Amino acid sequence: MWRFIAGRLLQAIPVILAVITVTFFLVRVAPGGPFDSEKAVIPEVKAALEAQYRLDLPLGQQYLAYLADLAKGELGPSFKYPGRSVNELIAAGLPATAELGAYALLVAVVLGGLAGVIASLKPNSAQDYIPMSVAMIGICMPTFLLGPLLVLLFGIHLEWLPVAGWGDMPGDKILPSLTLGAAYAAYTARLSRAGMLEVMSQDYIRTARAKGLPEWQVVTRHALRGGLIPVVAFLGPAFAGLLAGSFVVETIFQIPGLGRFYVQAAFNRDYTMILGTTVFLSTLIVLFNLLSDVLAAWLNPRLRAQFGEA
Repeated sequence: MWRFIAGRLLQAIPVILAVITVTFFLVRVAPGGPFDSEKAVIPEVKAALEAQYRLDLPLGQQYLAYLADLAKGELGPSFKYPGRSVNELIAAGLPATAELGAYALLVAVVLGGLAGVIASLKPNSAQDYIPMSVAMIGICMPTFLLGPLLVLLFGIHLEWLPVAGWGDMPGDKILPSLTLGAAYAAYTARLSRAGMLEVMSQDYIRTARAKGLPEWQVVTRHALRGGLIPVVAFLGPAFAGLLAGSFVVETIFQIPGLGRFYVQAAFNRDYTMILGTTVFLSTLIVLFNLLSDVLAAWLNPRLRAQFGEA
């Protein structure tokens, strides 16, 4: 298992390096610059700013200098937030984004897992078709459409929930979490249904039924652990995707998270903020993928034996 983990970590290094390289050069070749504005900047002032942020160096030297800083854990200073580093901005926005991602993941696991298990108990029936149809709608509906619809229904017409903000009240977190987690709940429902259908046809399930066990015990004690393995494998990439994909939801509901800085950085050509956030999220995706693989191996003895030999 440790050899497997070490091998995956070594494979992640070129992936992250490729992300850094592509992002670095793409933001440099994009039109405009961090010090361009409607009001012309005095050439001497612009030259001093470029020298301060090493933008006066050749592009290759800028790239090597950035890699050297990155090796020390430094993501550089922000161009649009003077006196603040990208590390500080990420640390300021990450708690709200992580909390939103955790609640959305909870929505995806509970609603999606429950729907998939219920659908798998009676395949090709109304009990199967209804939740799977709803899941398909959830997959097809983007967050920038679902969010305003939920706000219109529950926030404006029914006046049950607040329409914006991220405070201490539990109600503030319901609509953003549902909006972000809906699509992942739909994927979870389909994965859990497929996994449960495969497991329910296995010999050991038929043996458990032959022993006279009630159906709920067959499902909860024997089928769930194997049937939810596809969902477990999906959780790592899903949580990383929730963090990376929360920008639209944070904008709709005015949540002070990492997405706010990232969106503003894209508009302001804040090179270091764009790079730092991309590197941070890419690293999270790689790590969560690794964690999901390890957890899936722990649940599946065959995978555990395979990784143990690797």
